[in-house]
Amino acid sequence: MRKRGFALGAFLIVLSAATGLVALSPRQQGDAVAAGASIYKSFELFGDVLEQVRANYVVKPDDSKLIENAIKGVLTGLDPHSTYLTPKEVEDEQAETRGEFGGLGIDVTIEDGYVKVIAPIDNMPAERAGVFAGDSITAIDGETLRGLSMDAAVDRMRGPVGSPIILTIARKGVTKPITVKVVRDVIRVNPVQYSVEGDVGWIKVKSFENEHTTEYLEQAVTDIKKAASSNIAGYVLDLRNNPGGLLDQAISLSDAFLDRGVIVVTRGRNPSDIDRAEAQPGDITDGKPLVVLINGGSASASEVVAGALQDHKRAQLVGTRSFGKGSVQTMIPLPNKGAIRLTTARYYTPAGRSIQATGIEPDYVVEPELPPDLKLQLAMLPFESEAQLRGHLKNAGSEESGGSVSYVPREKEKDVQLKAAIDLLHGEFAQTGKQAIDQARAAPSDTAPLALGTSGG
Repeated sequence: MRKRGFALGAFLIVLSAATGLVALSPRQQGDAVAAGASIYKSFELFGDVLEQVRANYVVKPDDSKLIENAIKGVLTGLDPHSTYLTPKEVEDEQAETRGEFGGLGIDVTIEDGYVKVIAPIDNMPAERAGVFAGDSITAIDGETLRGLSMDAAVDRMRGPVGSPIILTIARKGVTKPITVKVVRDVIRVNPVQYSVEGDVGWIKVKSFENEHTTEYLEQAVTDIKKAASSNIAGYVLDLRNNPGGLLDQAISLSDAFLDRGVIVVTRGRNPSDIDRAEAQPGDITDGKPLVVLINGGSASASEVVAGALQDHKRAQLVGTRSFGKGSVQTMIPLPNKGAIRLTTARYYTPAGRSIQATGIEPDYVVEPELPPDLKLQLAMLPFESEAQLRGHLKNAGSEESGGSVSYVPREKEKDVQLKAAIDLLHGEFAQTGKQAIDQARAAPSDTAPLALGTSGG
């Protein structure tokens, strides 16, 4: 029984910390007592299982790892977005939120088992050392990267500022491997890209994970106003393939375009757990027309923005149906033990819509023209969406919807959705929009889709 006592005791201590089952009110204590007999009987079952694993598993297991996996099981069994984060994962997430870390300054993806460079960031260590777009990094400090996950490869590239790293590179047209020494530096990630397309300002927000996202957006608008050779006719806010991030950044970015009204409502389990975010006066675009681009890769915080601007009729939405993640996760620290990310609320658009497992429908549905090879791939696989994730929260008020295409071509001249958005701002979409789309679709489409799930090192 000594082993059982250790297992059950350790689990109860960790579970209490993870779920906050301490400092309960008198009424909560009464409810807990009423339910206690059943839950503690389940704890006893868990203790029996854990004892058998510790005593009889083929190799001696790590007790702390067993408890960690048990906690992960508790959380991942709730929904796809609740999870346990180790102290290292918390540290990495905090770096992502700050938008800066020690690294090389490259956007990468995994291709053919190796790390492929999508693009080096201007004036960052990798570019200064001579790393090119299209290079494949096969080894770091002499250790192969083949077979590593994206997270594991990026983790090797990041490190203390000022520390050196040796990259082994395979480059197209070069027969021998290239060795490059790079010294890590502070990498500041700007999630906002922009350009002036004639008299239209195009602003792409890649994600909302950076706590400075709205600041970067405001700077982009300022720069567009300065760069434009004539008065700006309007703006295109590109949220395609934006997976979301920080809710407060979605709220502040929405507020940048709104003068008044509710931006988003969040509702927790209890009727009293309701919070409303309100817009403050001031529109950084001075009321210029706005079009928002969305697709099947637009999720969570990007759907908050799209829903708010659509409901207030501040923007028209172009593209395809969004992903449909309508839940809010809260990071709950566990002292010296990492943290849990727990789904604590659902969010609703200003009009009271829950888009959980349904997504947001654009005002104008414009499908991208897919390259032939991608058409074949997608014909065999359904588009991913929240409704297809195992264990997702159900939406009792609406019929669940499947996903939509998330392809975006690299070349803007082949981007029929962007072309439609610009035509809409010019008031030409109804008359000439189809013609413009047909012209864009007639252009050769020999490029691969943008790599989704890329990361930076």
